[in-house]
Amino acid sequence: MDAWCCAIGENMKVKDVMRKRVITCAQSDVISDVTKKLKKHDISGMPVVERNKVIGIITESDILELLRTPEYSKELWLPSPLELIEVPIRELVEWIKTRKALEKIGNKPVARVMTQHVHTISPEEGIEKAAEVMTEHHVNRLPVVEGGKLVGIVTRGDIIAGLGGRI
Repeated sequence: MDAWCCAIGENMKVKDVMRKRVITCAQSDVISDVTKKLKKHDISGMPVVERNKVIGIITESDILELLRTPEYSKELWLPSPLELIEVPIRELVEWIKTRKALEKIGNKPVARVMTQHVHTISPEEGIEKAAEVMTEHHVNRLPVVEGGKLVGIVTRGDIIAGLGGRI
């Protein structure tokens, strides 16, 4: 960070910009419920907690990863006469498999999809440290933990808003 940025956020702590009301989920929750919660609260991720202890994090990226399909070869392929009948049937079978897979995604428990290694931060840390952790690890939010318990969450937007209040 350059000197200008550090001067603006100087002495500003995570507790000054964090959100104390944290939207969370449990590892036993299913993906369909989590996606509804993300949409309802207009957020892109949330901590997964057990007895107020962060055990993971689930994000839109984790959920979108479930939708990835294998890429097919883009090489030129000339079908034989029999394959002209087989190919549409094969495509139909693949479409049915994909549809069933999408239905199963919503019933998957969060525990099977969440990121277990979660970067957290203390409310007493400076926002510079929070920004450093976020950029270094390519994350958009950090659960704020004190004494092993979740006490808040800080996002990139929270830090920017905090800095905006100081300018």
